Amino acid sequence: MFDALSERLSTVFDRLGGKGVLSEKDIDEALREVRVALLEADVALPVVRDFIAKAKEQATGEAVIRSVKPADQVIKITYDGLVEMLGGPGPQGGAEPAGLNLSLNPPTIIMMAGLQGSGKTTTAGKLALRLGRERKKVLLASLDTRRPAAMQQLATLAEQAGVESLPIVAGQAAPDIAKRAMSAARLQGYDVLILDTAGRTTLDEAMMSEAAEIARIARPHETLLVADALTGQDAVRTAKAFHERLPLTGLVLTRADGDGRGGAALSMRAVTGLPIKFLGVSEKIDGLDAFDAHRVAGRILGQGDVVALVEKAAQDLDHAKAEAMAKRLAKGQFDLDMMSEQLAQMKRMGGMEGLMGMLPGVQKMKKQIAESGITDKSVDRQAAIISSMTKAERRKPDILQASRKRRIAAGAGVDVAEVNRLLKQHRQMADAFKMMSKGGGRGFAQMAQMLGGGGGGADRLKSLGGGKLPMPSEQEIQDFAAKMQQGGGPKLPGLGGLPGLNPFKK
Repeated sequence: MFDALSERLSTVFDRLGGKGVLSEKDIDEALREVRVALLEADVALPVVRDFIAKAKEQATGEAVIRSVKPADQVIKITYDGLVEMLGGPGPQGGAEPAGLNLSLNPPTIIMMAGLQGSGKTTTAGKLALRLGRERKKVLLASLDTRRPAAMQQLATLAEQAGVESLPIVAGQAAPDIAKRAMSAARLQGYDVLILDTAGRTTLDEAMMSEAAEIARIARPHETLLVADALTGQDAVRTAKAFHERLPLTGLVLTRADGDGRGGAALSMRAVTGLPIKFLGVSEKIDGLDAFDAHRVAGRILGQGDVVALVEKAAQDLDHAKAEAMAKRLAKGQFDLDMMSEQLAQMKRMGGMEGLMGMLPGVQKMKKQIAESGITDKSVDRQAAIISSMTKAERRKPDILQASRKRRIAAGAGVDVAEVNRLLKQHRQMADAFKMMSKGGGRGFAQMAQMLGGGGGGADRLKSLGGGKLPMPSEQEIQDFAAKMQQGGGPKLPGLGGLPGLNPFKK
């Protein structure tokens, strides 16, 4: 969502990086460029003015003028300003992620509000899945009596999320449905009740009055406004209008994976004073991320989001397959079936594009990435090539002679040259794993030290040889992220750190 803004800011800071000392003129020119970049990203003018005023006050101080690396100081000032704009000041002065306010006396009632088409019903299902994974008993209830099939859509989403939905009673009014849902949630011991209210294509008094009546009846602990991030400043105006009539407690921005300029996200927190709690990042039922101002600001400035990447890997990991693979890797075994599983894991984590967006330094390498030809489509072709092989061929690629390669290429719909490239990549990866397995697995211990530092992460990865793969702790994830950020570029094993899957090498 922030690609255009990120690219523009990267150009500004690269220009500053070549200067040993910054004059006030240099800072003025840089902040002017930042101002234009924010306006082009559709950030509200009052928010931009406030941001630039604060940044200029800090950037013209002696600490920047006489700094050893003044450009880094200006980047830090911009980063702090973005964090404050996106998240507001936290308890210790920095923005803290705003989680859900879950009641100590269940059920917690969450009311979803927003315009029709903003993704409100889908977000209700995603939120139910997220809470279900946190071992909460969730009940979904649709109060949208006007949109055709809205109630059935929510019931289908509830089934996908593995939670319950309120039985549909034809002809019942929205306030009566809310009362029935609250009674069912209390009597049946639900931890969370999510009320999906009706929407309209535009703001109107009837919708607002109904939503206000439901809020009066339900007295929700959380009232979340769902807004489409691609609508830009219209989303900000919608948020202000809803906030005047409803006790909103937070915002959810959907379609954050789109090609929008990001202005809505940058403006809504500052204009409404409401925290952004979640971002909808895909149409899939699990495509809902907790919003963290620090992480988003880091991605805007090209620093990536390694913590989110590691968390996503831990969440999407198939532990049974990982344990089986770990045993084989410890023995230096790596066949094409295992490579296929790696490609599938990459796709589950958001594909090549999603992974690259989370790695630090990638913003500056867009040209190299484009030239490398490594895209989600090329990964799909690699998976198709492996699928066109027999079991024996996947276990022993050495038996693949010219006639077999032609058959595989025809089955996958590619050229023989692509089959050869895949086999070369596999051979490089297999050789790397063999080297790491030598000497009783010392190579894996070295890899553990690289990933986990001197703490528990190393011990956890050393246990791979025994077939154990414990989940990393929060502290280990943070330590790994720090290691990655210090490295200054993408070096994840299987992507940048191992031969064959480095997207920046042809």
